Amino acid sequence: MSTKPQIRFAFSKINYIIMLAGIGVLLLGYIVMTMETAEYGFGSMGLTVGPILLLVGFVIEFFAIFYKQKRD
Repeated sequence: MSTKPQIRFAFSKINYIIMLAGIGVLLLGYIVMTMETAEYGFGSMGLTVGPILLLVGFVIEFFAIFYKQKRD
């Protein structure tokens, strides 16, 4: 009788959901930066809102990588 080894993934389903949310925020940040209408992107969206969204997106990705569910 042969038994197959059980495959274990590095991340759980919740990690992938958080990662997708982070990727969505990152994409939103890049889109906001490209929507800037000021010359050379020197408006508030290009210099403030977009980079803040990018920072938040990267923090979400960092959190998703290190998040571990509590097991009862």
